[in-house]
Amino acid sequence: MKRPVTSGRQAPRGPSQRQLRAGELVRHALVEILRAEEITDPDIAGVSITLTEVRMSPDLRHATVFVEPLGGGEQATVVVKALNRHHKFLRGRLGHAIDMKFTPALKFLHDETFDTAAKMSRLFADPRVAQDLAPHEPSDSWKDADTVQEGD
Repeated sequence: MKRPVTSGRQAPRGPSQRQLRAGELVRHALVEILRAEEITDPDIAGVSITLTEVRMSPDLRHATVFVEPLGGGEQATVVVKALNRHHKFLRGRLGHAIDMKFTPALKFLHDETFDTAAKMSRLFADPRVAQDLAPHEPSDSWKDADTVQEGD
């Protein structure tokens, strides 16, 4: 027997409040863990890493951590690979730092939003684009057409 099609509420778009809260909890805990500098990996040693966002799966068992090392560039891929190599160690420390039923599995990715923002800034700084963004004063021919219409 087929289920009747209901035209009620649609599925929510984007993460739930629960996912957002758990993501921020995990992000803050990971910041403290990385600040303690317990990982002795030469690829991470002395590198300042920004954890920009943590996206949690709906069941809160998986976390995707977006990172951006200070300086970015090619160093970003090295740092992301190093963090993914140490994901089990970080998950173990995270389990002691947070109070959740399950400690999420961690996956680290490079955050591309900084690169995208820099690209957009370069585009807006281009003189060809800047001339379109600047406010223009009406041309004289437009003013003349206005005065002719007013006189009629």
